[in-house]
Parts: sequence; C-alpha cells; structure tokens
Amino acid sequence: METAVIYSIKPLLAISVSLIAGLLIFLTGERSRNLRESWTILASVIKFTIIASMVPSILAGNVIEYTIISIAPGMLLQFRVDALGIFFAITASFLWIITSFYSIGYVRAMKEHAQTRYFICFAIALSATIGVAFSANLFTTFLFYEIITLSTYPLVAHKETPEAMKGARKYVTYLLGTSIAFQLFAIFLTYSAAGTLDYSYAGIFNSVRGNGVSDTFLIVTFILFMAGITKAGMMPFHSWLPAAMVAPTPVSALLHAVAVVKTGVFVVVKVVLHIFGINLLSQLGLGTALAYFASFTIIVASTIALRQDNLKARLAYSTVSQLSYIILGVALLTPSGITGSVMHIVLHAFGKISLFFAAGAIYVATHKTKVSELDGIGKQMPFTMAAFTLGAISMIGLPPLGGFLSKWFLGIGAIEAGQIPIIIVIATSTILNACYFLPIIYRAFFKEAADSTDKTPSIKEAPPLMVGALVLTASGAVALFFKPSLFLDLARMVTASVTGVN
Repeated sequence: METAVIYSIKPLLAISVSLIAGLLIFLTGERSRNLRESWTILASVIKFTIIASMVPSILAGNVIEYTIISIAPGMLLQFRVDALGIFFAITASFLWIITSFYSIGYVRAMKEHAQTRYFICFAIALSATIGVAFSANLFTTFLFYEIITLSTYPLVAHKETPEAMKGARKYVTYLLGTSIAFQLFAIFLTYSAAGTLDYSYAGIFNSVRGNGVSDTFLIVTFILFMAGITKAGMMPFHSWLPAAMVAPTPVSALLHAVAVVKTGVFVVVKVVLHIFGINLLSQLGLGTALAYFASFTIIVASTIALRQDNLKARLAYSTVSQLSYIILGVALLTPSGITGSVMHIVLHAFGKISLFFAAGAIYVATHKTKVSELDGIGKQMPFTMAAFTLGAISMIGLPPLGGFLSKWFLGIGAIEAGQIPIIIVIATSTILNACYFLPIIYRAFFKEAADSTDKTPSIKEAPPLMVGALVLTASGAVALFFKPSLFLDLARMVTASVTGVN
C-alpha cells in the first residue's frame, strides 16, 4: 500500500467549527437558550462529520496535511492527520456530541449559572483537543495543549465556591506549571538537538543519536517530557485530577474521557513513538523504566480508589490508574502492547464517560454523592445503574465489554516483551478494579435503601437527555467488544507505522 500526502483544509475546518460555535454561543447569550445550545449540537455534529470524512483516506494508508504558517526553519504551525490522530479525533468528536446533549439536560435540571460561559469553554476545549490530535509537530501540540488547560479552567471553577476556586487553582497550577517548567524546556532541547520538531515514525532522536547527542542528554530530555505532561495523571503529578472533581459532572466527564487526560496520554504516546522511537527507547532502557513507573501508578491509584466513599473521587482515582494502562502499553515497545495502548484510548473513554454520566444522573435525581448512600438505587434508577454496571465491567476488563480487548492486548504485549511482572500488575489491578466497582453494583441492586419507607418520595431517573446519553455510551462499550474493527484497524496501522509489523 503506497502512502500519499494529501493536502486538504479539512483538518483546519474540523478544529475551527467549534471555535465558530463558541462565538455564536457568545453572541446568542442568555436571550435564547434553545438557540444557544443548538449551536453546540450543530457544531459537534459538523465536527464529527468532517473528521469522519477523512477516515477512508487514512485507512487507505494516506496522511492529510495542512500548513498555516512557518514560524522558523523546522518549526511550523501545521496539521498532519494520520492513523493515531484520526483515532483520537473520532473518539473525542463523537463523544462530544453525546456530552453536549447530556450537558444540556444537566445544566437545565440543576439550573446552573453562567451557562453561556460553560458552553463556550466546552467548545474551545474541543477545538484544542482536535488541534492536538492533528498536530504535525511538537510546537503545534504544545500550543493547543495549553489552550486546553486555559479553556477548561473556568469549567473546573464553574461553581465559584471557595472549594471550586481552590480546586481550579490547583488544576491550573499543576498543568501550566509543570508544562512550562518541564515540557517546554524539553521541547527547546529537542529543537536544539534535532533542528526540527516534526514527528517522525522512526523517532526524530533516532537519527541524531550518532551526531554528538549523548545518552545522558536523551535520558534527561525524556524525563522532562514525562514530568511535563501532567495531564497524563502519572504519580506523583496526579493530585490535580481528584481536586478538579469539584467541577460539574459533565465537566468531569470531559476531563476524564474526552479531552484533558486523554490529551495527556495521547501526547505521551506521541513522544514515545514519534520523538524518541521504539528502537532508541529500547536501547536506552527507558521503555522498561516507564512501564514500571506506570505500573506503580496503576497499583497505588487503584488502592487509593478502594478507600474513597465519594463516588466521583473513586472514579477520579480509577482514572489515574486506567490512564497508566495506555502509558504501560506503549512503554512495552511491542506490537501488541502498542495496539493495546491505542485501543485503550477509546475503550476507556466509553466506559469511564458512562460511569461519570451515571454519577451525574444520580446527583441530579437524588443529590447523593457517596457510595455508602447508594443502597437500593438500582431499583429506583434502573437505566442509570445498568449503564454504570456496563461501564464498570468494561473498566474491570471482563467480556463481553470493550475493556477486555485492551487488557488482552496489553497482556500479550507483556509476554512479547518478556515482562512477567507486568502481567502480574495487570492481573492485580484487574482484581483491584473489581474490588472498588463491584461493591457499588452490589449496593445498588442487592441492598435495600436505608431510608426507604412508604412516606419516602420515590426517586426517578434523571432527565431523558441525560439518561439517553449514558445508555448510549454504555451501549458503545458493549458494541466495541463485538465490532471494534474500525478502531482496531487504525490501532494496527499505528503499530505497523512504528514497528513495521502488520
């Protein structure tokens, strides 16, 4: 299959459409909430349609490019759509459609203030997310990476309570501080050594190692990258993520499944595969070091999740753990490990967004936030808790839910790498996943509500827009087990591009 570079404005259009929507939302304001929210829905559908239209060309082995401006030699503001980029973009843009409907149901039911600001920030964040997905180089990636941080800060601080402002300050301090102190420095070092920031399937450092670039320089640069990509949620730079749970639940869903943390692990994957390359990382032993670092995060975060009674906090620490599966897979530097890593981007997205949607629905219907308060709620909110159950089973990694596929590939990848301890980590974390999810399901369906009396008002499901959204994402977690072909084909293309193994 011959690869061709196709020059098209489509990547720019996909990024711009939600920025235009943000302007229209601003101009509409509070005068007509139906019109204002229609801009959000329309933009999300158009964005997904544009991105989907590029899929056939990418599956044919082509890449799509569009250059805006040249900043300096080897430094362009440029977009390049390949298998990995379209994989992430399809996931994020599709889930934005569903999250938009869910958000409308949530903000109306909760009578949230500053709804115009809320939807504007959502739109900007999704534009920046697609900007990262389609970035052709580190410069473009960094630009949109920071726009995500700035556009989501008002969403984290949305409630404007002292707790919300404290969580938002921690959020922006961690993400901006580490990015400027570590990631930006690593980008400068990369440019000084390679003379370019353009991504390469072999890794741009792979070709400069013999030109006087020392192993120490490469190791230090790699550490700076990993420390600076705090959105990936690796320990010890993870505490911003639980702190950000003060945000409204649709924002939490955005943070954990669609934009922020997924952008973090996506950039880690890009750095591993396209800046350093699997051959160089293998020679330096950095892949093994990163795999064990990710393993530490997986186990410790899962253990902390066990002790959380607040439902969103438990889900937050689960996310810290689950994100490191993506890092673990790519760090194995094996074909199956990389495939499992990429697949977990979409499989985790559908499972985790279902869990957060369910948590939000529970809060809207009952104002309950603690696991200990959920006795009998499965009988009162059957659709919500059925969706929660499917999302949880996917996160545990059991068939017939999509999460099983990524763990299967990760296990095979560990065998390919000869890393038996990693297999033990995956098995242990699966048990821990079950230990913090199954008790919630048991409480919901098999225990009687402590406050249930004949005089207790009956609890009903959340508004239909919310319930419909969470049922759809949970159904997606099931569908991805039986019909993963599009995503699996793209994941295998990513693997083949960096390993040469089809």
